[in-house]
Amino acid sequence: MNTPLYITEMQILFEDIQKAQIFSDQKTMTDAEPLFSISEINQKYEKAKNQPYFNLKNFVLNNFHFPQHSSPSIEKQRLPIKTHIEKLWDVLTLSAPENKGTLLQLPKSYIVPGGRFNEFFYWDSYFIMLGLQTAKKHDMMKNIVENCSYLIQHFGFVPNASRTHFLSRSQPPYFSLMLDLLAESTNNQKVYSLYFNTLEKEYHFWMDGETALTNSTAIKRVIKTSQGDILNRYYDSENTPRPESYLVDLIDSKSTKNPNFYRNIRSACESGWDFSSRWFGKGNTIQSIEILNLAEIDLNCLIWHMENTLSKAAALQNIPDKEEYYKRKAEYRKKLINLYFWDEEAKIYKDYHFLQQKLTSSEHIATLYPLFLGLASPEQAKAIAETITKKFLYPGGLVTTTKQTGQQWDFPNAWAPYQWLGYIGFKKYGFTHLAEEIKNNWCKNVERVYNNTGKLMEKYNALDIKTVAGGGEYPNQDGFGWTNGVYIQLKLN
Repeated sequence: MNTPLYITEMQILFEDIQKAQIFSDQKTMTDAEPLFSISEINQKYEKAKNQPYFNLKNFVLNNFHFPQHSSPSIEKQRLPIKTHIEKLWDVLTLSAPENKGTLLQLPKSYIVPGGRFNEFFYWDSYFIMLGLQTAKKHDMMKNIVENCSYLIQHFGFVPNASRTHFLSRSQPPYFSLMLDLLAESTNNQKVYSLYFNTLEKEYHFWMDGETALTNSTAIKRVIKTSQGDILNRYYDSENTPRPESYLVDLIDSKSTKNPNFYRNIRSACESGWDFSSRWFGKGNTIQSIEILNLAEIDLNCLIWHMENTLSKAAALQNIPDKEEYYKRKAEYRKKLINLYFWDEEAKIYKDYHFLQQKLTSSEHIATLYPLFLGLASPEQAKAIAETITKKFLYPGGLVTTTKQTGQQWDFPNAWAPYQWLGYIGFKKYGFTHLAEEIKNNWCKNVERVYNNTGKLMEKYNALDIKTVAGGGEYPNQDGFGWTNGVYIQLKLN
Protein backbone atom coordinates (compact mmCIF):
# COMPACT_ATOMS: atom_id res chain seq x y z
CA MET A 1 0.00 0.00 0.00
CA ASN A 2 1.43 3.34 -1.05
CA THR A 3 1.05 5.74 1.88
CA PRO A 4 2.14 9.34 1.23
CA LEU A 5 4.31 10.71 4.01
CA TYR A 6 4.50 14.19 2.64
CA ILE A 7 5.00 15.85 6.04
CA THR A 8 8.35 14.06 6.26
CA GLU A 9 9.15 14.81 2.63
CA MET A 10 8.59 18.55 3.13
CA GLN A 11 9.99 18.74 6.66
CA ILE A 12 11.64 22.15 6.31
CA LEU A 13 8.58 23.83 4.85
CA PHE A 14 6.28 22.10 7.33
CA GLU A 15 8.35 23.20 10.33
CA ASP A 16 8.48 26.77 9.04
CA ILE A 17 4.69 26.83 8.63
CA GLN A 18 3.99 25.48 12.09
CA LYS A 19 6.53 27.76 13.79
CA ALA A 20 5.10 30.79 11.99
CA GLN A 21 1.61 29.97 13.34
CA ILE A 22 -0.08 31.02 10.12
CA PHE A 23 -3.09 28.93 11.17
CA SER A 24 -4.74 29.17 14.59
CA ASP A 25 -5.00 25.37 14.73
CA GLN A 26 -1.83 23.42 13.90
CA LYS A 27 -3.94 20.49 12.76
CA THR A 28 -4.98 22.60 9.76
CA MET A 29 -1.66 22.05 8.01
CA THR A 30 -1.55 18.33 8.72
CA ASP A 31 -4.92 17.98 6.97
CA ALA A 32 -3.82 19.94 3.89
CA GLU A 33 -3.70 18.30 0.45
CA PRO A 34 -0.78 19.29 -1.84
CA LEU A 35 -1.86 20.65 -5.24
CA PHE A 36 1.47 19.70 -6.81
CA SER A 37 4.15 17.09 -6.20
CA ILE A 38 6.04 17.58 -2.96
CA SER A 39 9.35 17.87 -4.78
CA GLU A 40 7.91 20.67 -6.93
CA ILE A 41 6.51 22.51 -3.88
CA ASN A 42 9.87 22.13 -2.08
CA GLN A 43 11.75 23.53 -5.07
CA LYS A 44 9.39 26.50 -5.33
CA TYR A 45 9.74 27.18 -1.62
CA GLU A 46 13.54 27.11 -1.67
CA LYS A 47 13.53 29.54 -4.59
CA ALA A 48 10.90 31.91 -3.17
CA LYS A 49 11.39 32.00 0.61
CA ASN A 50 14.29 34.48 0.62
CA GLN A 51 12.76 36.79 -1.97
CA PRO A 52 11.61 40.29 -0.92
CA TYR A 53 7.95 40.49 0.07
CA PHE A 54 7.64 36.69 0.30
CA ASN A 55 4.42 35.78 2.13
CA LEU A 56 4.44 32.30 3.64
CA LYS A 57 0.68 32.07 4.12
CA ASN A 58 0.00 33.04 0.51
CA PHE A 59 2.54 30.48 -0.62
CA VAL A 60 0.81 27.78 1.38
CA LEU A 61 -2.66 28.72 0.15
CA ASN A 62 -1.44 28.65 -3.45
CA ASN A 63 0.11 25.19 -3.10
CA PHE A 64 -2.30 23.30 -0.86
CA HIS A 65 -6.00 22.58 -0.68
CA PHE A 66 -7.67 22.71 2.73
CA PRO A 67 -10.71 20.44 3.06
CA GLN A 68 -13.67 21.93 4.90
CA HIS A 69 -14.72 20.37 8.20
CA SER A 70 -18.05 18.57 8.34
CA SER A 71 -20.49 21.13 9.69
CA PRO A 72 -22.92 19.67 12.19
CA SER A 73 -25.32 22.57 11.58
CA ILE A 74 -28.33 20.99 9.91
CA GLU A 75 -31.17 23.49 10.01
CA LYS A 76 -31.70 26.93 11.46
CA GLN A 77 -34.82 25.61 13.15
CA ARG A 78 -33.92 23.81 16.40
CA LEU A 79 -34.81 20.12 16.03
CA PRO A 80 -35.58 17.73 18.89
CA ILE A 81 -32.25 16.28 20.04
CA LYS A 82 -33.01 12.73 18.86
CA THR A 83 -34.00 13.98 15.38
CA HIS A 84 -30.85 16.10 15.27
CA ILE A 85 -28.71 13.04 16.05
CA GLU A 86 -30.48 10.97 13.39
CA LYS A 87 -29.65 13.60 10.78
CA LEU A 88 -26.08 13.95 12.05
CA TRP A 89 -25.15 10.39 11.04
CA ASP A 90 -25.34 11.45 7.38
CA VAL A 91 -23.64 14.80 7.99
CA LEU A 92 -20.70 13.10 9.73
CA THR A 93 -20.34 10.36 7.10
CA LEU A 94 -17.22 10.68 4.93
CA SER A 95 -15.20 8.42 2.66
CA ALA A 96 -11.58 8.15 1.52
CA PRO A 97 -11.41 5.98 -1.61
CA GLU A 98 -7.78 6.95 -2.19
CA ASN A 99 -4.78 8.31 -0.30
CA LYS A 100 -4.93 12.09 -0.36
CA GLY A 101 -2.45 14.28 1.49
CA THR A 102 -2.08 12.65 4.89
CA LEU A 103 -5.51 11.01 4.71
CA LEU A 104 -5.34 7.23 4.43
CA GLN A 105 -7.45 5.33 1.96
CA LEU A 106 -10.20 3.18 3.48
CA PRO A 107 -12.45 0.66 1.71
CA LYS A 108 -15.72 1.81 3.29
CA SER A 109 -17.38 5.07 4.24
CA TYR A 110 -17.20 5.97 7.93
CA ILE A 111 -18.40 8.44 10.55
CA VAL A 112 -16.04 11.10 11.86
CA PRO A 113 -16.25 12.61 15.35
CA GLY A 114 -16.96 16.12 14.05
CA GLY A 115 -15.49 19.61 14.37
CA ARG A 116 -11.75 19.60 13.61
CA PHE A 117 -11.73 15.79 13.58
CA ASN A 118 -12.53 14.89 9.97
CA GLU A 119 -10.93 11.45 9.75
CA PHE A 120 -11.66 7.95 11.04
CA PHE A 121 -10.79 7.60 14.75
CA TYR A 122 -10.31 4.22 16.40
CA TRP A 123 -11.87 4.16 19.86
CA ASP A 124 -14.38 6.88 19.03
CA SER A 125 -15.84 4.52 16.46
CA TYR A 126 -16.93 1.95 19.05
CA PHE A 127 -19.06 4.52 20.87
CA ILE A 128 -20.38 5.79 17.54
CA MET A 129 -21.43 2.18 16.84
CA LEU A 130 -23.62 2.28 19.96
CA GLY A 131 -25.71 4.97 18.31
CA LEU A 132 -25.73 3.18 14.96
CA GLN A 133 -27.02 0.08 16.75
CA THR A 134 -30.07 1.96 18.04
CA ALA A 135 -30.68 3.39 14.57
CA LYS A 136 -30.34 -0.11 13.08
CA LYS A 137 -27.64 1.18 10.74
CA HIS A 138 -26.00 -2.22 10.60
CA ASP A 139 -24.30 -1.55 7.26
CA MET A 140 -22.37 1.39 8.73
CA MET A 141 -21.48 -0.73 11.77
CA LYS A 142 -20.06 -3.31 9.36
CA ASN A 143 -18.20 -0.52 7.55
CA ILE A 144 -16.47 0.50 10.77
CA VAL A 145 -15.41 -3.08 11.49
CA GLU A 146 -14.28 -3.53 7.87
CA ASN A 147 -12.20 -0.35 8.00
CA CYS A 148 -10.53 -1.47 11.24
CA SER A 149 -9.84 -4.87 9.70
CA TYR A 150 -8.37 -3.25 6.60
CA LEU A 151 -6.03 -1.10 8.69
CA ILE A 152 -4.94 -4.05 10.83
CA GLN A 153 -4.25 -6.15 7.75
CA HIS A 154 -2.21 -3.37 6.13
CA PHE A 155 -0.38 -1.91 9.13
CA GLY A 156 -0.75 -4.55 11.86
CA PHE A 157 -2.91 -2.26 14.00
CA VAL A 158 -5.58 0.44 13.85
CA PRO A 159 -3.83 3.83 13.92
CA ASN A 160 -4.93 6.55 16.32
CA ALA A 161 -6.73 8.03 13.28
CA SER A 162 -6.60 7.47 9.53
CA ARG A 163 -3.72 9.79 8.71
CA THR A 164 -0.11 8.98 7.90
CA HIS A 165 1.34 10.87 10.87
CA PHE A 166 -0.64 8.58 13.20
CA LEU A 167 1.08 5.43 11.93
CA SER A 168 3.37 5.37 14.97
CA ARG A 169 0.57 4.67 17.47
CA SER A 170 -2.84 3.14 17.97
CA GLN A 171 -5.62 3.94 20.47
CA PRO A 172 -7.38 1.88 23.17
CA PRO A 173 -7.99 -1.44 21.34
CA TYR A 174 -11.75 -1.73 20.95
CA PHE A 175 -11.86 -4.00 17.89
CA SER A 176 -12.89 -7.08 19.89
CA LEU A 177 -15.68 -5.08 21.55
CA MET A 178 -16.78 -3.88 18.11
CA LEU A 179 -17.12 -7.54 17.10
CA ASP A 180 -19.35 -8.14 20.14
CA LEU A 181 -21.54 -5.22 19.17
CA LEU A 182 -21.79 -6.28 15.53
CA ALA A 183 -22.54 -9.92 16.43
CA GLU A 184 -25.21 -8.80 18.88
CA SER A 185 -26.78 -6.34 16.43
CA THR A 186 -26.89 -8.75 13.47
CA ASN A 187 -27.47 -11.90 15.53
CA ASN A 188 -24.56 -13.49 13.69
CA GLN A 189 -21.82 -15.33 15.58
CA LYS A 190 -19.92 -15.86 12.32
CA VAL A 191 -18.47 -12.38 12.86
CA TYR A 192 -15.94 -13.87 15.28
CA SER A 193 -14.72 -16.47 12.79
CA LEU A 194 -14.63 -13.97 9.94
CA TYR A 195 -12.33 -11.59 11.82
CA PHE A 196 -10.37 -14.08 13.93
CA ASN A 197 -7.13 -13.69 11.97
CA THR A 198 -7.45 -9.92 12.03
CA LEU A 199 -8.00 -9.83 15.78
CA GLU A 200 -5.06 -12.17 16.32
CA LYS A 201 -2.88 -9.88 14.22
CA GLU A 202 -3.86 -6.90 16.36
CA TYR A 203 -3.08 -8.92 19.49
CA HIS A 204 0.42 -9.64 18.19
CA PHE A 205 0.93 -5.89 17.68
CA TRP A 206 0.12 -5.17 21.32
CA MET A 207 2.27 -8.07 22.55
CA ASP A 208 5.23 -7.42 20.24
CA GLY A 209 8.50 -7.74 22.18
CA GLU A 210 7.11 -10.04 24.88
CA THR A 211 9.62 -12.84 24.33
CA ALA A 212 12.62 -10.46 24.52
CA LEU A 213 11.72 -8.99 27.93
CA THR A 214 13.75 -9.44 31.06
CA ASN A 215 12.54 -8.51 34.55
CA SER A 216 11.82 -4.80 35.17
CA THR A 217 12.15 -3.89 31.48
CA ALA A 218 9.82 -2.61 28.77
CA ILE A 219 9.81 -3.12 25.01
CA LYS A 220 7.27 -1.23 22.94
CA ARG A 221 3.84 -1.94 24.51
CA VAL A 222 4.85 -4.75 26.87
CA ILE A 223 6.58 -4.64 30.24
CA LYS A 224 7.90 -7.31 32.58
CA THR A 225 7.55 -6.59 36.26
CA SER A 226 10.21 -7.37 38.84
CA GLN A 227 8.11 -10.44 39.70
CA GLY A 228 8.32 -11.65 36.09
CA ASP A 229 4.71 -10.88 35.07
CA ILE A 230 3.76 -9.43 31.68
CA LEU A 231 1.61 -6.28 31.51
CA ASN A 232 0.89 -3.75 28.78
CA ARG A 233 1.43 -0.03 28.41
CA TYR A 234 0.65 2.68 25.86
CA TYR A 235 3.54 3.56 23.54
CA ASP A 236 4.45 5.49 20.39
CA SER A 237 7.34 4.47 18.17
CA GLU A 238 8.38 8.08 17.45
CA ASN A 239 10.18 10.51 19.76
CA THR A 240 9.58 13.76 17.86
CA PRO A 241 7.03 16.59 18.16
CA ARG A 242 3.53 15.66 17.01
CA PRO A 243 2.90 17.26 13.58
CA GLU A 244 -0.66 18.19 14.59
CA SER A 245 0.62 20.01 17.71
CA TYR A 246 4.15 20.77 16.56
CA LEU A 247 4.75 24.16 18.16
CA VAL A 248 2.97 23.20 21.39
CA ASP A 249 5.33 20.26 21.82
CA LEU A 250 8.41 22.34 21.01
CA ILE A 251 7.48 24.93 23.61
CA ASP A 252 6.59 22.37 26.28
CA SER A 253 9.83 20.47 25.71
CA LYS A 254 12.00 23.49 26.56
CA SER A 255 11.27 23.21 30.28
CA THR A 256 11.92 19.49 30.67
CA LYS A 257 15.09 17.41 30.70
CA ASN A 258 13.28 14.19 29.85
CA PRO A 259 14.94 12.76 26.70
CA ASN A 260 11.74 10.81 26.00
CA PHE A 261 9.39 13.77 26.45
CA TYR A 262 7.97 13.62 22.92
CA ARG A 263 7.44 9.85 23.09
CA ASN A 264 5.64 10.26 26.41
CA ILE A 265 3.39 12.93 24.90
CA ARG A 266 2.64 10.74 21.89
CA SER A 267 2.03 7.67 24.07
CA ALA A 268 -0.53 9.62 26.07
CA CYS A 269 -2.27 10.27 22.75
CA GLU A 270 -2.41 6.50 22.18
CA SER A 271 -4.31 6.22 25.47
CA GLY A 272 -6.93 8.67 24.20
CA TRP A 273 -6.37 10.72 27.37
CA ASP A 274 -4.44 13.64 25.90
CA PHE A 275 -3.85 15.03 28.41
CA SER A 276 -4.40 14.31 32.10
CA SER A 277 -2.73 14.52 35.51
CA ARG A 278 -3.10 10.74 35.39
CA TRP A 279 0.17 10.70 33.45
CA PHE A 280 2.07 13.33 35.45
CA GLY A 281 4.89 12.61 37.88
CA LYS A 282 6.46 14.88 40.45
CA GLY A 283 5.59 18.47 39.62
CA ASN A 284 2.16 17.55 38.25
CA THR A 285 2.69 19.38 34.94
CA ILE A 286 2.89 18.27 31.32
CA GLN A 287 6.69 18.44 31.60
CA SER A 288 6.60 15.67 34.23
CA ILE A 289 4.66 13.28 32.00
CA GLU A 290 5.81 9.67 32.50
CA ILE A 291 3.23 7.41 30.88
CA LEU A 292 6.03 5.18 29.54
CA ASN A 293 6.73 4.07 33.12
CA LEU A 294 3.16 2.92 33.67
CA ALA A 295 1.02 -0.12 32.97
CA GLU A 296 -2.59 1.01 32.65
CA ILE A 297 -5.72 -0.57 34.05
CA ASP A 298 -7.88 0.25 31.01
CA LEU A 299 -5.42 -1.12 28.45
CA ASN A 300 -4.86 -4.37 30.33
CA CYS A 301 -8.61 -4.89 30.68
CA LEU A 302 -9.11 -4.31 26.95
CA ILE A 303 -6.36 -6.78 26.10
CA TRP A 304 -7.99 -9.29 28.48
CA HIS A 305 -11.15 -8.87 26.41
CA MET A 306 -9.10 -9.42 23.25
CA GLU A 307 -7.66 -12.66 24.67
CA ASN A 308 -11.06 -13.82 25.86
CA THR A 309 -12.61 -13.08 22.46
CA LEU A 310 -9.81 -14.91 20.64
CA SER A 311 -10.48 -17.97 22.82
CA LYS A 312 -14.21 -17.78 22.08
CA ALA A 313 -13.58 -17.29 18.34
CA ALA A 314 -11.18 -20.26 18.26
CA ALA A 315 -13.82 -22.43 19.96
CA LEU A 316 -16.39 -21.45 17.32
CA GLN A 317 -13.92 -22.55 14.63
CA ASN A 318 -13.00 -25.74 16.47
CA ILE A 319 -9.34 -24.81 16.97
CA PRO A 320 -8.83 -26.34 20.44
CA ASP A 321 -5.14 -25.49 20.84
CA LYS A 322 -5.74 -21.78 20.25
CA GLU A 323 -8.91 -21.84 22.32
CA GLU A 324 -6.94 -23.19 25.27
CA TYR A 325 -3.95 -20.90 24.65
CA TYR A 326 -5.98 -17.70 24.72
CA LYS A 327 -8.13 -18.97 27.58
CA ARG A 328 -5.00 -19.40 29.71
CA LYS A 329 -3.76 -15.96 28.66
CA ALA A 330 -7.06 -14.37 29.68
CA GLU A 331 -7.18 -16.20 33.02
CA TYR A 332 -3.59 -15.17 33.78
CA ARG A 333 -4.27 -11.54 32.90
CA LYS A 334 -7.42 -11.45 35.05
CA LYS A 335 -5.31 -12.46 38.06
CA LEU A 336 -2.71 -9.82 37.21
CA ILE A 337 -5.35 -7.10 36.90
CA ASN A 338 -6.42 -7.65 40.49
CA LEU A 339 -2.87 -8.22 41.71
CA TYR A 340 -1.27 -5.12 40.19
CA PHE A 341 -4.03 -2.56 39.76
CA TRP A 342 -6.38 -2.85 42.73
CA ASP A 343 -5.79 -0.30 45.51
CA GLU A 344 -7.30 -1.75 48.66
CA GLU A 345 -6.89 1.50 50.56
CA ALA A 346 -8.39 3.82 47.91
CA LYS A 347 -11.01 1.22 46.92
CA ILE A 348 -10.47 1.73 43.20
CA TYR A 349 -8.25 0.42 40.41
CA LYS A 350 -5.22 2.54 39.53
CA ASP A 351 -2.25 2.41 37.14
CA TYR A 352 0.93 0.56 38.06
CA HIS A 353 4.34 2.29 38.01
CA PHE A 354 6.54 -0.63 37.08
CA LEU A 355 9.85 1.12 37.84
CA GLN A 356 8.76 2.22 41.31
CA GLN A 357 6.87 -1.07 41.75
CA LYS A 358 3.81 0.61 43.16
CA LEU A 359 0.46 2.08 42.21
CA THR A 360 0.30 5.68 41.06
CA SER A 361 -1.50 8.23 43.21
CA SER A 362 -3.93 9.34 40.49
CA GLU A 363 -7.59 8.54 41.13
CA HIS A 364 -9.30 8.25 37.75
CA ILE A 365 -12.43 6.96 36.08
CA ALA A 366 -10.66 4.14 34.19
CA THR A 367 -11.37 2.18 37.39
CA LEU A 368 -14.68 1.39 35.64
CA TYR A 369 -13.16 -1.02 33.10
CA PRO A 370 -13.08 -4.11 35.39
CA LEU A 371 -16.77 -3.52 36.15
CA PHE A 372 -17.70 -2.94 32.52
CA LEU A 373 -15.99 -6.20 31.53
CA GLY A 374 -17.03 -8.19 34.60
CA LEU A 375 -13.53 -8.63 36.04
CA ALA A 376 -14.15 -7.17 39.50
CA SER A 377 -15.43 -9.14 42.48
CA PRO A 378 -18.80 -8.16 44.03
CA GLU A 379 -16.88 -6.72 46.99
CA GLN A 380 -14.67 -4.62 44.71
CA ALA A 381 -17.72 -3.42 42.76
CA LYS A 382 -19.40 -2.32 45.99
CA ALA A 383 -16.29 -0.44 47.10
CA ILE A 384 -15.94 1.25 43.69
CA ALA A 385 -19.62 2.23 43.76
CA GLU A 386 -19.05 4.01 47.08
CA THR A 387 -15.91 5.76 45.83
CA ILE A 388 -17.55 6.82 42.57
CA THR A 389 -20.55 8.23 44.42
CA LYS A 390 -18.34 10.13 46.83
CA LYS A 391 -15.63 11.43 44.47
CA PHE A 392 -16.66 11.18 40.82
CA LEU A 393 -20.41 11.65 40.44
CA TYR A 394 -21.59 15.23 39.92
CA PRO A 395 -24.78 16.89 38.64
CA GLY A 396 -23.48 16.72 35.04
CA GLY A 397 -22.12 13.17 35.05
CA LEU A 398 -18.93 11.31 35.97
CA VAL A 399 -15.68 13.30 36.02
CA THR A 400 -12.46 11.73 34.76
CA THR A 401 -10.12 12.48 37.70
CA THR A 402 -10.24 14.17 41.09
CA LYS A 403 -7.61 16.80 40.14
CA GLN A 404 -8.25 20.11 38.40
CA THR A 405 -5.25 21.03 36.25
CA GLY A 406 -6.72 22.68 33.17
CA GLN A 407 -6.08 19.52 31.15
CA GLN A 408 -9.15 18.31 29.29
CA TRP A 409 -9.04 14.78 30.74
CA ASP A 410 -9.15 16.08 34.30
CA PHE A 411 -11.78 17.37 36.70
CA PRO A 412 -14.40 18.76 36.08
CA ASN A 413 -14.88 17.32 32.58
CA ALA A 414 -17.24 14.44 31.81
CA TRP A 415 -16.69 12.41 28.64
CA ALA A 416 -19.25 10.19 26.92
CA PRO A 417 -17.29 6.88 26.98
CA TYR A 418 -17.11 6.76 30.76
CA GLN A 419 -20.78 7.49 31.27
CA TRP A 420 -21.47 4.37 29.22
CA LEU A 421 -18.86 2.26 31.00
CA GLY A 422 -20.24 3.40 34.36
CA TYR A 423 -23.85 2.78 33.41
CA ILE A 424 -23.20 -0.73 32.09
CA GLY A 425 -20.67 -1.62 34.77
CA PHE A 426 -22.88 -0.73 37.73
CA LYS A 427 -25.97 -2.32 36.17
CA LYS A 428 -23.97 -5.51 35.67
CA TYR A 429 -23.16 -5.64 39.40
CA GLY A 430 -26.67 -4.75 40.54
CA PHE A 431 -26.13 -1.07 41.39
CA THR A 432 -29.11 -0.01 39.31
CA HIS A 433 -29.83 3.21 41.19
CA LEU A 434 -26.26 4.47 40.70
CA ALA A 435 -26.34 3.46 37.03
CA GLU A 436 -29.55 5.42 36.50
CA GLU A 437 -28.15 8.44 38.34
CA ILE A 438 -25.07 8.48 36.08
CA LYS A 439 -27.29 8.18 33.02
CA ASN A 440 -29.75 10.87 34.08
CA ASN A 441 -27.13 13.38 35.28
CA TRP A 442 -25.14 13.23 32.06
CA CYS A 443 -28.08 13.05 29.65
CA LYS A 444 -29.69 16.10 31.27
CA ASN A 445 -26.38 17.93 30.90
CA VAL A 446 -26.21 17.03 27.20
CA GLU A 447 -29.82 18.18 26.72
CA ARG A 448 -29.18 21.44 28.56
CA VAL A 449 -26.20 22.33 26.38
CA TYR A 450 -28.08 21.32 23.24
CA ASN A 451 -31.10 23.44 24.18
CA ASN A 452 -28.82 26.43 24.84
CA THR A 453 -26.47 26.06 21.87
CA GLY A 454 -27.93 23.62 19.33
CA LYS A 455 -24.73 21.59 19.64
CA LEU A 456 -23.64 18.17 20.88
CA MET A 457 -20.21 18.58 22.40
CA GLU A 458 -17.05 16.48 22.65
CA LYS A 459 -17.03 16.82 26.46
CA TYR A 460 -19.09 18.41 29.23
CA ASN A 461 -18.54 20.19 32.53
CA ALA A 462 -19.93 17.84 35.19
CA LEU A 463 -19.61 20.28 38.09
CA ASP A 464 -20.86 23.60 36.77
CA ILE A 465 -23.80 22.64 34.60
CA LYS A 466 -24.33 26.24 33.56
CA THR A 467 -21.16 26.26 31.47
CA VAL A 468 -19.62 24.31 28.59
CA ALA A 469 -16.51 22.22 29.27
CA GLY A 470 -13.03 23.49 28.41
CA GLY A 471 -9.36 22.79 28.94
CA GLY A 472 -6.80 21.18 26.69
CA GLU A 473 -4.96 22.19 23.51
CA TYR A 474 -8.01 23.09 21.40
CA PRO A 475 -11.56 24.43 21.95
CA ASN A 476 -14.42 22.08 22.78
CA GLN A 477 -15.63 20.52 19.53
CA ASP A 478 -19.19 19.95 18.41
CA GLY A 479 -20.58 17.15 16.31
CA PHE A 480 -19.98 14.88 18.16
CA GLY A 481 -19.72 11.20 17.30
CA TRP A 482 -19.32 9.46 20.62
CA THR A 483 -21.61 11.86 22.48
CA ASN A 484 -24.35 11.15 19.93
CA GLY A 485 -23.84 7.39 20.19
CA VAL A 486 -23.74 7.17 23.97
CA TYR A 487 -26.60 9.62 24.52
CA ILE A 488 -29.02 7.88 22.18
CA GLN A 489 -28.09 4.44 23.53
CA LEU A 490 -28.54 5.56 27.16
CA LYS A 491 -31.94 7.10 26.41
CA LEU A 492 -33.16 3.79 25.02
CA ASN A 493 -31.87 1.71 27.94
